[in-house]
Amino acid sequence: MIEYEIRPERKFSFGFAELRRHSELLYFFTWRDIKVKYKQAALGVLWAIFQPLLMMVIFSFAFRRFITINDTVPYPFFAFSGLILWSVFSSGITGSGNSMVQNANIIKKIYFPRLIIPFSAILVAVFDFLMTLPVLAAMMIYYGISPEWSNSWMLPVALLQTLLATLGPGCLLAALNVKYRDFRYIVPFLVQFLLFATPVIYPENQISQRWIQELLAVNPVSGAISLFRAFLTGVAPDPVLCTISAVSTVIFFFAGIYYFRKTESYFADLA
Repeated sequence: MIEYEIRPERKFSFGFAELRRHSELLYFFTWRDIKVKYKQAALGVLWAIFQPLLMMVIFSFAFRRFITINDTVPYPFFAFSGLILWSVFSSGITGSGNSMVQNANIIKKIYFPRLIIPFSAILVAVFDFLMTLPVLAAMMIYYGISPEWSNSWMLPVALLQTLLATLGPGCLLAALNVKYRDFRYIVPFLVQFLLFATPVIYPENQISQRWIQELLAVNPVSGAISLFRAFLTGVAPDPVLCTISAVSTVIFFFAGIYYFRKTESYFADLA
């Protein structure tokens, strides 16, 4: 008679290999979340475009007189280019932070890599970003702005950094929200605060104190926005600030995934 003993893995794993094996499930979770998000909305996916457009109009009227941008980059384009990438971070953080609680019934019934849930919530934000790219292209044509093709490598780097900068803190907040439901109220406030601590609506050189620039660069998504704009406009980013942001991204990413993996065995009981 053959006996089988099921034991948990003794060696810690970030679970990326398991996530890759269940890539089809990740696709279905993402597509389900997209359909649920826009199913009963009259304008559907157009909301992904209208939200950053409306914020661009508001910020243009409120701040364009007080913020100095170089002559080749009109302020509406400057703001919109930052807002669409910021939306990936803000929507991804909000969605992934609440994802485990919202999917509590599924977690309790079957086993699958739990990392799929916050990851799929972030991919929904990436889908919204892709919907805004035609508007960005139209604005570039309207303002006569051409991408700096020599900086083309910055585009995938910026998108990858945004994804990592969202996934790490998103997984951390998702795990914390399972145990401490107060985080559902903290996350919206945190996102609003970080909007003004990120060079979305103002350039980094608008801040005169260097130490404040370096402090704000700890925000992981700040470097991604600088690289993204460097590709679009050719304005060279500050290499020191981008390095600080990149290091911060890596730290937050692995710290968030580590905490999520260490606590996920309790999710079915607490969710």
